[in-house]
Amino acid sequence: MGINQTWNQFVVKKGNKSLVLETIKECFPISRADIAQQTGLNKGTVSSLVNELLQEQLISESGPGESSGGRRPVMLHFNKVAGYSIGIDLGVNYLLGVLTDLEGNICFEKKVSYKKLSYEEIEKKLFQVIDFLISSAPPSPYGIVGIGVGVPGTVSISGEILLAPNLEWKNVQLQSSIEKKYDIPVTIENEANAGAYGEKKFGVGKEFDNIIYISAGIGIGVGLILNGKLYKGSNGFSGELGHMTIQVNGIKCRCGNEGCWELYASEQALLNEAEKLKIKTAQNEEVTLEDLIKLAENGDNKIIRLFEKIGDYLGVGVNNIINIFNPEQIIIGNRMAASGKWLKKTLEQRMITHTLWYQHEDMNINFSELSTHSSALGVSALTVEKFLNVDLEKKVLEI
Repeated sequence: MGINQTWNQFVVKKGNKSLVLETIKECFPISRADIAQQTGLNKGTVSSLVNELLQEQLISESGPGESSGGRRPVMLHFNKVAGYSIGIDLGVNYLLGVLTDLEGNICFEKKVSYKKLSYEEIEKKLFQVIDFLISSAPPSPYGIVGIGVGVPGTVSISGEILLAPNLEWKNVQLQSSIEKKYDIPVTIENEANAGAYGEKKFGVGKEFDNIIYISAGIGIGVGLILNGKLYKGSNGFSGELGHMTIQVNGIKCRCGNEGCWELYASEQALLNEAEKLKIKTAQNEEVTLEDLIKLAENGDNKIIRLFEKIGDYLGVGVNNIINIFNPEQIIIGNRMAASGKWLKKTLEQRMITHTLWYQHEDMNINFSELSTHSSALGVSALTVEKFLNVDLEKKVLEI
């Protein structure tokens, strides 16, 4: 048998095995016969691949299901606790870590807040969060299958953080640093890409295939789901729309540009405006987003107008995005999603009055329900998918 023929058989088998596992994952409990019907594979192939997946403990069998006339079939289930994944949202002033099973259900989480720390100090806190999540994981056949980290910056396809302006990071090799310490596969992803993926899989984006996810935190990042897939550009640099110019000769940005969108429509922009208004907390501490939300909830018109102003600026960037991509859905996520009720009115007004009229039809503007968890869940899900695909590849190569 020639090398090409052997290789082609391997590729076909790997594809078929992925297809069978994905079908079980999406549709369990499911019988072997139903898998064959849904995938178009013959029953012998399905049976052989199911046996391998059972040996690998990625699926399990349960008692007979409903009969359609003959013998009641044995049902197959995806084993969501065959391993666990760690997803980290590394923000400018916080770290959120989640431990999920292979279906994306959160088992444990840990959040740490901080201010103006160096890379070394943040790395130390990151390791503490990872240590806590690893020690919290229940026993399982595969243990921790991977660690995913979403960061607010430009990430190359090889996982290098080229630039994270709000963290003042440049050319940071976080991936190799974590892999060296834990000897576990690590995925580094732009946090807005991770957030977009999280919303598509678990949040308000499930029904749509062309989604623009706007991560509005201290800065603004944008994740793109185009034709149902995460779009990252040729080198992984797409989505830096927080740094598009919306004000000529505007405020100077850390990225080196002037008048960037995130300087006018982010959490930081909101806090800067609140500072100008000399808003004070009862404890006389630095005002937070949570303080401002509380004031708005209590009917403080000055604060409500402040949110509305930010909503209008969000709308300016959203208009540009709509005219470029013609999406079905815009999702506002990250921390600013919690103030959606005050942002929405001016954002939508700006959209209706300034976008091309034919872009309005079928446009859905939603605020994330996952809110602060979109990115951590998204990067955890990407990590699980890598594990399942790599694991299948490894198993097939051994055969």
